[in-house]
Amino acid sequence: MILSDSRILEEIEKGTIVIEPYDRKNLGSNSYDVHLGKYLAMYDDAMLDAKKHNTISHFEIPEEGYVLLPGNLYLGVTDEYTETHAHIPFLEGKSSTGRLGIDIHATAGKGDVGFCNAWTLEISCVMPVKVYAGMPIGQLIYFPAEGEVINKYNKKEGAKYTGRTNKPVESMMWKNKF
Repeated sequence: MILSDSRILEEIEKGTIVIEPYDRKNLGSNSYDVHLGKYLAMYDDAMLDAKKHNTISHFEIPEEGYVLLPGNLYLGVTDEYTETHAHIPFLEGKSSTGRLGIDIHATAGKGDVGFCNAWTLEISCVMPVKVYAGMPIGQLIYFPAEGEVINKYNKKEGAKYTGRTNKPVESMMWKNKF
Protein backbone atom coordinates (compact mmCIF):
# COMPACT_ATOMS: atom_id res chain seq x y z
CA MET A 1 0.00 0.00 0.00
CA ILE A 2 1.40 3.42 -1.01
CA LEU A 3 0.61 6.52 1.03
CA SER A 4 -1.80 8.96 -0.64
CA ASP A 5 -1.27 12.72 -0.72
CA SER A 6 -3.52 13.20 2.33
CA ARG A 7 -1.57 10.56 4.28
CA ILE A 8 1.79 12.09 3.25
CA LEU A 9 0.50 15.46 4.54
CA GLU A 10 -0.59 13.82 7.82
CA GLU A 11 2.85 12.24 8.26
CA ILE A 12 4.59 15.55 7.51
CA GLU A 13 2.39 17.19 10.14
CA LYS A 14 3.33 14.45 12.65
CA GLY A 15 7.03 14.79 11.78
CA THR A 16 7.47 11.18 10.63
CA ILE A 17 8.21 12.48 7.11
CA VAL A 18 10.43 15.56 6.71
CA ILE A 19 11.12 17.25 3.38
CA GLU A 20 13.29 20.39 3.20
CA PRO A 21 12.65 22.52 1.29
CA TYR A 22 8.98 21.57 1.10
CA ASP A 23 6.59 23.04 -1.46
CA ARG A 24 2.98 21.87 -1.57
CA LYS A 25 2.93 22.16 -5.39
CA ASN A 26 5.39 19.21 -5.56
CA LEU A 27 2.95 16.86 -3.83
CA GLY A 28 1.18 14.56 -6.29
CA SER A 29 -1.69 12.19 -5.58
CA ASN A 30 0.67 9.59 -4.06
CA SER A 31 4.21 10.98 -4.41
CA TYR A 32 6.41 14.00 -3.82
CA ASP A 33 8.54 15.40 -6.66
CA VAL A 34 12.23 15.94 -5.90
CA HIS A 35 14.68 18.06 -7.87
CA LEU A 36 18.27 17.81 -9.03
CA GLY A 37 20.65 19.56 -6.65
CA LYS A 38 23.36 21.86 -7.93
CA TYR A 39 26.24 19.36 -7.57
CA LEU A 40 27.25 16.38 -9.68
CA ALA A 41 30.26 14.13 -9.19
CA MET A 42 32.27 11.62 -11.20
CA TYR A 43 34.70 8.96 -10.08
CA ASP A 44 38.35 9.93 -10.42
CA ASP A 45 39.48 6.55 -11.76
CA ALA A 46 38.37 4.86 -14.98
CA MET A 47 38.17 1.48 -13.21
CA LEU A 48 36.46 1.05 -9.85
CA ASP A 49 37.39 -1.51 -7.22
CA ALA A 50 34.72 -2.69 -4.75
CA LYS A 51 37.35 -3.26 -2.01
CA LYS A 52 38.90 0.19 -2.44
CA HIS A 53 37.75 3.68 -1.51
CA ASN A 54 37.02 5.09 -4.96
CA THR A 55 37.25 8.87 -4.78
CA ILE A 56 35.05 11.32 -6.64
CA SER A 57 35.34 14.90 -7.81
CA HIS A 58 32.38 17.23 -7.33
CA PHE A 59 31.45 20.05 -9.68
CA GLU A 60 28.63 22.53 -9.78
CA ILE A 61 26.09 22.46 -12.61
CA PRO A 62 26.45 25.78 -14.43
CA GLU A 63 23.39 27.98 -14.87
CA GLU A 64 23.35 27.15 -18.60
CA GLY A 65 23.14 23.44 -17.74
CA TYR A 66 25.49 20.47 -18.08
CA VAL A 67 25.49 17.84 -20.83
CA LEU A 68 25.48 14.25 -19.58
CA LEU A 69 27.13 11.77 -21.93
CA PRO A 70 26.31 8.07 -22.43
CA GLY A 71 28.82 5.61 -21.02
CA ASN A 72 29.51 7.73 -17.93
CA LEU A 73 28.27 7.31 -14.39
CA TYR A 74 27.35 10.59 -12.75
CA LEU A 75 26.49 10.91 -9.10
CA GLY A 76 23.88 13.55 -8.44
CA VAL A 77 21.98 14.63 -5.38
CA THR A 78 18.44 15.69 -4.66
CA ASP A 79 17.94 19.31 -3.73
CA GLU A 80 15.64 18.04 -1.00
CA TYR A 81 16.85 16.74 2.35
CA THR A 82 14.44 14.09 3.64
CA GLU A 83 13.80 12.16 6.82
CA THR A 84 11.57 9.10 6.98
CA HIS A 85 10.96 7.84 10.52
CA ALA A 86 8.04 5.42 10.14
CA HIS A 87 7.78 4.54 6.44
CA ILE A 88 9.83 2.97 3.68
CA PRO A 89 10.70 5.59 1.06
CA PHE A 90 11.19 4.68 -2.61
CA LEU A 91 12.77 7.06 -5.10
CA GLU A 92 11.68 6.60 -8.69
CA GLY A 93 12.46 8.61 -11.79
CA LYS A 94 9.76 10.80 -13.21
CA SER A 95 8.34 9.63 -16.53
CA SER A 96 9.44 12.94 -18.10
CA THR A 97 13.00 12.22 -16.94
CA GLY A 98 12.88 8.69 -18.33
CA ARG A 99 11.56 9.97 -21.66
CA LEU A 100 14.73 12.05 -21.93
CA GLY A 101 16.72 8.80 -21.57
CA ILE A 102 17.89 9.61 -18.03
CA ASP A 103 18.03 6.87 -15.40
CA ILE A 104 18.42 8.28 -11.88
CA HIS A 105 19.35 5.10 -10.03
CA ALA A 106 21.02 1.88 -10.98
CA THR A 107 19.91 -0.15 -7.96
CA ALA A 108 19.32 2.10 -4.95
CA GLY A 109 15.70 3.18 -5.25
CA LYS A 110 14.63 1.96 -1.82
CA GLY A 111 15.50 3.81 1.34
CA ASP A 112 15.32 2.54 4.90
CA VAL A 113 13.14 3.63 7.77
CA GLY A 114 15.32 6.18 9.54
CA PHE A 115 17.12 7.45 6.42
CA CYS A 116 17.86 11.14 6.98
CA ASN A 117 19.71 12.90 4.17
CA ALA A 118 19.53 14.09 0.59
CA TRP A 119 19.42 11.21 -1.89
CA THR A 120 22.50 10.41 -3.95
CA LEU A 121 21.48 9.63 -7.52
CA GLU A 122 23.31 7.15 -9.80
CA ILE A 123 22.68 8.92 -13.08
CA SER A 124 23.22 7.50 -16.56
CA CYS A 125 21.77 8.39 -19.95
CA VAL A 126 21.23 6.74 -23.32
CA MET A 127 22.07 9.80 -25.42
CA PRO A 128 23.59 13.22 -24.67
CA VAL A 129 21.16 15.28 -22.60
CA LYS A 130 21.49 18.65 -20.90
CA VAL A 131 20.40 18.82 -17.27
CA TYR A 132 19.88 21.77 -14.94
CA ALA A 133 20.06 22.31 -11.20
CA GLY A 134 16.54 22.50 -9.81
CA MET A 135 14.90 20.47 -12.58
CA PRO A 136 12.39 17.81 -11.47
CA ILE A 137 14.34 14.55 -11.40
CA GLY A 138 12.35 12.00 -9.43
CA GLN A 139 9.53 11.28 -7.05
CA LEU A 140 9.39 9.83 -3.58
CA ILE A 141 6.69 7.35 -2.66
CA TYR A 142 6.16 5.98 0.82
CA PHE A 143 5.10 2.55 1.99
CA PRO A 144 3.99 1.78 5.55
CA ALA A 145 6.26 -0.59 7.47
CA GLU A 146 4.52 -3.69 8.79
CA GLY A 147 5.44 -4.19 12.44
CA GLU A 148 7.83 -2.35 14.71
CA VAL A 149 11.11 -1.22 13.19
CA ILE A 150 13.87 -2.25 15.62
CA ASN A 151 16.91 -1.15 13.61
CA LYS A 152 16.30 2.31 12.09
CA TYR A 153 18.96 3.38 9.61
CA ASN A 154 19.94 6.58 11.44
CA LYS A 155 20.56 4.55 14.63
CA LYS A 156 22.14 1.51 12.96
CA GLU A 157 25.72 0.70 13.89
CA GLY A 158 27.86 0.82 10.79
CA ALA A 159 25.37 2.79 8.67
CA LYS A 160 27.51 4.23 5.87
CA TYR A 161 25.36 7.04 4.51
CA THR A 162 24.46 9.15 7.50
CA GLY A 163 25.32 12.78 8.06
CA ARG A 164 23.64 15.62 6.25
CA THR A 165 25.13 16.53 2.88
CA ASN A 166 24.15 18.58 -0.16
CA LYS A 167 26.68 16.82 -2.41
CA PRO A 168 26.65 13.32 -3.91
CA VAL A 169 28.32 10.61 -1.84
CA GLU A 170 30.52 7.93 -3.40
CA SER A 171 30.11 4.20 -2.79
CA MET A 172 31.16 3.05 0.66
CA MET A 173 31.22 -0.63 -0.35
CA TRP A 174 34.86 -0.73 0.74
CA LYS A 175 33.71 -0.43 4.38
CA ASN A 176 31.99 -3.84 4.15
CA LYS A 177 33.86 -6.94 5.26
CA PHE A 178 34.04 -9.49 2.43
